Amino acid sequence: MLIASAEVVVGDIVILKPGDKVPVDGEVTEGETSIDEALVTGESLPVSKKIGDKVIGGSINQSGSVQSRATKVGADTVLASIIKMVETAQNSKAPGQRIADKAAAYLVVLAVASGILAFFGWYFIAGATFVVALTFAIATVVIACPDALGLATPTAVAVGTGLGAKHNILIKDAATLEGASKINAIVLDKTGTLTEGKPKVTDVIATGNVSEEDIVRYAASVEAKSNHPLSVAIVAEAKKRNIRNSDVQSFASLSGLGLEGTVDGKKILIGTERLLRDRGIDTEKVRDAIEKLLAGGKTLSVVAVDGIAAGIIGIYDEVRETSKKTIAELKKLGIETVMITGDNKKTAKAVGALLGIDRVFAEVMPEDKASYVKKLQDEGKFVAMVGDGVNDAPALAQSDIGIAIGAGTDVAIETASIVLMKSDPYDIVAAIRLSKATVQKMKQNLFWAAIYNVLAIPVAAGVFYNSLGWSLRPEIAALLMSASSIIVATNAVMLKRVEPKLKV
Repeated sequence: MLIASAEVVVGDIVILKPGDKVPVDGEVTEGETSIDEALVTGESLPVSKKIGDKVIGGSINQSGSVQSRATKVGADTVLASIIKMVETAQNSKAPGQRIADKAAAYLVVLAVASGILAFFGWYFIAGATFVVALTFAIATVVIACPDALGLATPTAVAVGTGLGAKHNILIKDAATLEGASKINAIVLDKTGTLTEGKPKVTDVIATGNVSEEDIVRYAASVEAKSNHPLSVAIVAEAKKRNIRNSDVQSFASLSGLGLEGTVDGKKILIGTERLLRDRGIDTEKVRDAIEKLLAGGKTLSVVAVDGIAAGIIGIYDEVRETSKKTIAELKKLGIETVMITGDNKKTAKAVGALLGIDRVFAEVMPEDKASYVKKLQDEGKFVAMVGDGVNDAPALAQSDIGIAIGAGTDVAIETASIVLMKSDPYDIVAAIRLSKATVQKMKQNLFWAAIYNVLAIPVAAGVFYNSLGWSLRPEIAALLMSASSIIVATNAVMLKRVEPKLKV
């Protein structure tokens, strides 16, 4: 049945044929295809989609025919949220605008007062005719009109947020656009931000008491109950080896540490080495294997069977291609870089050393991330936090500027002030450069508007008429006042010159 996009409701099944535009956000329920998401994410290459993957309204179905279940419609879709975010940002006021508004209010009083003084000075003191005195008074009031001062920051904000949206950097409000220029420390979550967020199993090591195949089966059976990226990697490894999962009883998720459950009558504990130590399980027999894998920057899931360390699963999450470049550019901007992760200290340090990160906070529990951000703020730093997961939301809220990777969860995106739709960490650098350039334009515009009025008022009032013969007719004063506004607007549009730097 063919219906209008506006009539689609959550839960409806939408059939997408090759060339169709995706009408609403949804989740693939049948078939496989590739979809062009350039409109939303800026990604030039089509993205493959299979059952369970999300599709974004406004993107274009390329090759296959699939069915999608609507998950978000109308104003709740990603595209609608982007439009609303940009509109909100362009209509909001930066802190600098509030200063300009106050200055403009005073300038109005100054303009009227200057006009009155000009009239009284020429008519009662200089003895000029009523028409001459009134002409100088009107010219003074007209040229002192604070139009340029009122436009100084809104024009820069409108151009800056629009330029950010063009490069898939969504800035929620003008205060954030201005505030990002003050960042001097940035905290980056490791998994999904600096790394691809698609970990894969690289090593499976068994102690000998339990076979390698059983290690994978026990681990995958328990991990199948979780949607953590490491769990997904282990389950995928089991499928790759054609190992079928077993039923699990007494399943429990241990936040930030691991999982436990009973498989085939055996008590399985899988997670960090710290978890096993806390349960009194000796890990010395797997110590050499642990050290070797940690040195390679791999994340470990240690498996215990009936209270005995039985094996290790080594998992590696590829570092994003632009992560190292991002860290180098942030340092050039004088910004301290900090990585925060729940990973083992040795793994975290190996990744930190690879990327050249200044400080590394490792083995951090999800609920403690915000306190580490607070710690940096207590050191007097203006802190930005970059993350993508639900456990990053408190830290994003605690930070002075929260930045969410676009491929992250809805709660992270909702909490953050800046959203990077392309999930490219280098866009952090682009956002900061854009902020600095916008603030520079704001300052230039405010300076020009203020200086212009300070210099123009005496000329229009006829202060230099007797000595230099300078005078302005009211219509010329009006043109010059408009010229000031045009100059301010043109200077703001020159922000587009920053565009090449955003693409570097």
